[in-house]
Amino acid sequence: MYAVLDIETTGGNARFEKITEIAICIHDGEKIVREYSTLVNPEKSIPPFITRLTGITNEMVEGAPKFYEVAKEIVELTEGMTLVAHNAHFDYGFIREEFRTLGFNFHRNTLCTVKLSRKLIPGYRSYSLGNICDHLGISNTARHRAAGDAMATTKLFEILLSKDKQVIQGSIKNDLAMMKLPPNMDKEAVDRLPEQTGVYYFHNERGNIIYIGKSNNIRKRALSHFAEKENTKALSMKGDIHSITYEITGSELIALLLESDEIKKHKPLYNRMQRESFFQWGIFKEINEDGYFTLKAERIKSRDREPLMTARNHEEALHILDSQVEKYNLCQKLCGLYQIKYACFRYHVNQCKGACICKEPAEEYNRRVIQLVRKWRYKNQNFFILDEGRNRNEKAVIAIEKGRYIGFGYMDNEFAATTPDQLKFFIRNYNDNRDVQRIIQRHLQKTPAERIISY
Repeated sequence: MYAVLDIETTGGNARFEKITEIAICIHDGEKIVREYSTLVNPEKSIPPFITRLTGITNEMVEGAPKFYEVAKEIVELTEGMTLVAHNAHFDYGFIREEFRTLGFNFHRNTLCTVKLSRKLIPGYRSYSLGNICDHLGISNTARHRAAGDAMATTKLFEILLSKDKQVIQGSIKNDLAMMKLPPNMDKEAVDRLPEQTGVYYFHNERGNIIYIGKSNNIRKRALSHFAEKENTKALSMKGDIHSITYEITGSELIALLLESDEIKKHKPLYNRMQRESFFQWGIFKEINEDGYFTLKAERIKSRDREPLMTARNHEEALHILDSQVEKYNLCQKLCGLYQIKYACFRYHVNQCKGACICKEPAEEYNRRVIQLVRKWRYKNQNFFILDEGRNRNEKAVIAIEKGRYIGFGYMDNEFAATTPDQLKFFIRNYNDNRDVQRIIQRHLQKTPAERIISY
């Protein structure tokens, strides 16, 4: 059984926009057996350009049911069905997000008629619903309205069904279908895992934590462990897993910080490489005999020698260096990227000023290295980082004081903090160490200035 659906929304981002209309055609593989359609009050204003596209106005949805009022009916209507949509990722993503805000993990198998059309009826320049329907002679008198598009998608789906049902069955997306779940795991418990950012924990029969991981999609990442090649370690861990717990963080930065702290605290059996430090390699600065600053990726061997930046492995350290060479017009040779006696390659293509052969004055070259080093250091010693919360109504706060990581917390979006002490009130204390310092420093490289509050 299939639930062919279409939705209209207030915009394109499922995290921030809302559904304004939903239509579902229940199909038994031969014909439509039930139809459902309703406007939905999005509890926010519909932008004018969306109204021009769909014809749905704020006045039309004012008296419509809110999503939570139709949620139960949608669950019951689609129970055991495969959801079919044109660009299923979009429709399914919006529906899952609406349910997520209600605290419900909505999960169904999915089929995308865009992908199916490309497989079964190739050769068209465009596979948008409007164009493919025009090509196939499918009429749609209510374009960009959920009921009209759902019916057009159903007619397209019937054409695809007539082409090759076997291909269609093989195209059903079900992340549990191909998984070899641990023998002691409850499938329903796995199915309830959230598709949100956070930290997850694998527990053994006694409830002890045997592995800790972080992901922007807890469900997807947890399942990936069960799909990996069955090497000795993977098989051993899979056999030991009896349950999974998790903590949603919203913020990716907090997920990284919490993962690091939890691994050090619990020392899980299968996190051996991460018990002491995530970062085994570093970038170090020295000065050579000609007075030029050099940068080099080396393994961290002593705590007496502090690296400028850390990396999980040698390749990542080299990538960090390579990404800065062009930006700061540095020398490949002096950055340890190439072991050569004479001029580096960038000099030969007029992209290096010749520090590698002492042609550029050391003072000028060193000035640019110092600019990079300053970028890798905290500009201020006391600041807060604001980040995504666990839901739309809150934001995360990460605190650094006197250059040390203090901890993190969450605060309501409506709360207007005016002093550092007011922000500190929300902070839960955590340990500071080399790893969390590096996690924060790396995050700051891509953090917009408006998300940092210095004091």
